[in-house]
Amino acid sequence: MSVTIYRDVAFGDMVARYYLDETTQNVELQLLPAGKEPLPWEEKPHDIDPLVQVKLAGDTYSGGYAGGVTLRQSQTARELKLKDQQVIQSADCCEVVTTMQAGAGCLAEHHLLWYTGEKTLRSWVRFTNSGDEPVTLELLSSFSLGGLTPYVPGDAHDTMLVHRVRSVWCMEGRLQTDSIEDLQLEPCWTAVRCERFGQVGSMPVNKWFPWLMIEDRKNGIFWGAQIAHNASWQMEIYRAGDALAISGGLADADFGHWSKDLQPGEQLTTPEAILTVCTARDVDEASQRLTSGQIRAINAGPASEQELPVMFNEYCTTWGCPSQQNIEGILKAIKGKGFSYFVIDCGWFKEDGIPWDISMGDYEVSPTLFPDGLGHTIEAIRQNGMVPGIWFEIDNIGKAARAYHSTDHLLRRNGKTLTTINRRFWDMADPWVQDYLSEKVIGLLKRYNIGYIKMDYNDTIGTGCDGCESLGEGLRRNMDAAFGFIEKMKAEIPGLIIEDCASGGHKLEPKMLGISAMASFSDAHENPELPIIAANLHRVMQPRQSQIWCVIRQKDTLKRIVYSVAGTMLGRMCLSGDVTDLSAEQWKAIDDGVAFYKKAAPIIRDGQTYWFGNTGASYRHPTGWQGILRCGEDGRALCVFHRFQEAETEQMLVQLPDSSYQIEEIYTVNGTVSLDGNQLNWNCSDEMAACAVLLRKEQA
Repeated sequence: MSVTIYRDVAFGDMVARYYLDETTQNVELQLLPAGKEPLPWEEKPHDIDPLVQVKLAGDTYSGGYAGGVTLRQSQTARELKLKDQQVIQSADCCEVVTTMQAGAGCLAEHHLLWYTGEKTLRSWVRFTNSGDEPVTLELLSSFSLGGLTPYVPGDAHDTMLVHRVRSVWCMEGRLQTDSIEDLQLEPCWTAVRCERFGQVGSMPVNKWFPWLMIEDRKNGIFWGAQIAHNASWQMEIYRAGDALAISGGLADADFGHWSKDLQPGEQLTTPEAILTVCTARDVDEASQRLTSGQIRAINAGPASEQELPVMFNEYCTTWGCPSQQNIEGILKAIKGKGFSYFVIDCGWFKEDGIPWDISMGDYEVSPTLFPDGLGHTIEAIRQNGMVPGIWFEIDNIGKAARAYHSTDHLLRRNGKTLTTINRRFWDMADPWVQDYLSEKVIGLLKRYNIGYIKMDYNDTIGTGCDGCESLGEGLRRNMDAAFGFIEKMKAEIPGLIIEDCASGGHKLEPKMLGISAMASFSDAHENPELPIIAANLHRVMQPRQSQIWCVIRQKDTLKRIVYSVAGTMLGRMCLSGDVTDLSAEQWKAIDDGVAFYKKAAPIIRDGQTYWFGNTGASYRHPTGWQGILRCGEDGRALCVFHRFQEAETEQMLVQLPDSSYQIEEIYTVNGTVSLDGNQLNWNCSDEMAACAVLLRKEQA
């Protein structure tokens, strides 16, 4: 085997290096930090990892006991030959398009795109059936990186770490770090090693985030990837020799029950992957570099969002029974409190005696709840100086709705209507459904001039649905059509504020975040773990999009109010709860928090996050303390402390980048704050308490 460097392409502080096997003409991609030259190939020899991982039905499967473990390194992937590579440069971007050919029917274009000045790359593959016979895809990756780590010879034992982010309902974003050895990814003389993970269904963050970070801890180098996809996805960590490879994209035939038939001339384009490589202090720094790839889409959103407006959502006030009467009471209580959005949550449509969570789908305004019509209440919100918002669960239908029986327009699996305990699912690729929802959703938003929509999603389709050549392809097609409906809604209502919610945080992936102004961080509205989850999400999304709830109860002490309000300073502030029954003292604690938040907003929007403290193993019963420092681009900083149970110290210390900071403002009712050089200290003996501190650099 003779392997040579085919081309290096510089992307800011990153380099994409394409290696060519001159015998097979296959290509491998490595990402390198600029100025960090890897070992020569002969000092880290390994089989080329194909730039495009693809498998066609009928391929010879890989050996090494790979069956049922991975579809990588298929016959087609190994037979790919370089046909052409173009580097296309413009003022604001640079794109490398690498065209690979295998036989007569397999043409794969790999795209690697960099926007000038960014710290991430975009990767995707366009596959064309260039032959005369149909082909069936069973695997097609969005990205594949080989040669890891190219800075340590041999198998780099005791060197490489795998960072992933777990997610379950109300406990989103738990960082999991494993060594290559713990995952049994050490090389073997005959067997392949592979860790394939992902998610199957229409909730793309239901078990794992589509996020991966590989660390070479001896050299402080990180390789990161995110998949931007709103349905089933997978990532793989693969080894067949001394070098590791990672890839990801659509969930394949084994993992996601997916296959795709392509007739001659037909194409399929994969979801986009976001990639980065860097030297970094730790995984936290590297992860925020990876999520910086989401900023471009955020900045293209509504102009009002740049200021991070504070919002009120009445769900934890009315618990799914909003009405003209109770909303008028809420508006009276929160008037002049600094809120910009007011969201009418679920239940505005429910019939008398029927719970909201089984009646969505017909979407007819309840005349009992809104005797003067919904427009009357919407106008009241507007007159109180807030943008009115409303809740929809667009894709799903409750079992008490008439639409539940519109089975000709609902998803099926194996010929039967796809049904969960409380819900069924619209066939979003059905033109009749698109027309129906255009009238029910877009029509209502336009009719009442509603400027904000909360899109909820409270069940998952699971493996997939009928209507295509595979269940997984049925799911992909349906979710693509669902995304298309959101695009239509945005096009017809310019400036619409879209909140992405899926039982809280089950859709926190780059594609949905890219079309939304913000997203619900979790359903952990009143749980003690709220600040831990909120901080976790800084690794996988921009905090400016992370809507964090502050639910206030009449019985809450001032300590509890500050604990809740301070949690929202880790993202976007959303207030709810017993606001019509609070004392003046309770309101002062909230008012002070809202005012403090608005001063902190630029730091939340544009900054870098650092983690301090130890919160213990349990999220539901957190121990110790957490200190989250966010340093802004304007020389200011925000530190949010939370002290949990059984903390071993009353002295909670956060180290600032330097000693030039001074305290600007403090928000707490517990303990004292002091600054000694670059050491910020919150001294507090109370459990389940919080403190937020604004700092600014001294003028030279």
